[in-house]
Amino acid sequence: MLCAGIDAGSRSIKAVLLDTDTGKILAAGVSDQGVEQERLATELFDKILFEAGLERAQISGVIATGYGRNAIRFADTTITEITCHARGVHQLAPETRTIIEIGGQDSKVISLENGGRVRDFAMNDRCAAGTGRFLEMVATRLNMNWSTLSELAHQSQKPALISNMCVVFAETEIIGLLAEGKPLADVVAGVQKAIATRVAALAGRSVASPVYFTGGVALQPGMARALEEVLACPVGVVSQPQFTGALGAAVLAGERAARNNL
Repeated sequence: MLCAGIDAGSRSIKAVLLDTDTGKILAAGVSDQGVEQERLATELFDKILFEAGLERAQISGVIATGYGRNAIRFADTTITEITCHARGVHQLAPETRTIIEIGGQDSKVISLENGGRVRDFAMNDRCAAGTGRFLEMVATRLNMNWSTLSELAHQSQKPALISNMCVVFAETEIIGLLAEGKPLADVVAGVQKAIATRVAALAGRSVASPVYFTGGVALQPGMARALEEVLACPVGVVSQPQFTGALGAAVLAGERAARNNL
């Protein structure tokens, strides 16, 4: 059975085509988010269908998730991103007990039971600290891209202390640290550690292992290391972490289509 998942996130739209019988991802794609969410999602969906050599009539089910899910009217139904990320990560790493998902404008800590069911979750969606937006601000201020930031952080010997958790005030603090002559690598590593500290506070005192990191920010290798240091436990990164929400939506679309065919 062929199914699709669309994750209309705050910063980008992701789409996955899945053969639910084999678990194989047939195609996946991402595009920048915008005002015309349904048009952008439709174009992305058609693009990955073309890449896979498929037509819409061959797709048994489509589920949308993410902030913009209700705008994706060609989807059969919508499901929250918490549930979809949980199923997507479980599909890739069934042993997972805690998911840390850091996206462009929010972060989540999701606790899983056996079978990938959500036991509990905590979410930060009201402050840019602890999200990809913080890193974007730093990259813009330093006139760098994300990959350069990651390379710099890896060179750090002593991450700088970023005490302000408000992004606006943290930006001023970062400028001050650089003016004082603090090494750029230490400042960038300090930003990563500040984000990890905020996420650890969201997680609470106990984090069940194995822990897996997902979301667009997981593409920055230094962030996984920062989370490991703050949480004092190994943190794995799932393959193609930016697609776990869309993958989970596709898995759930397959289950829904199977029930409807009974």
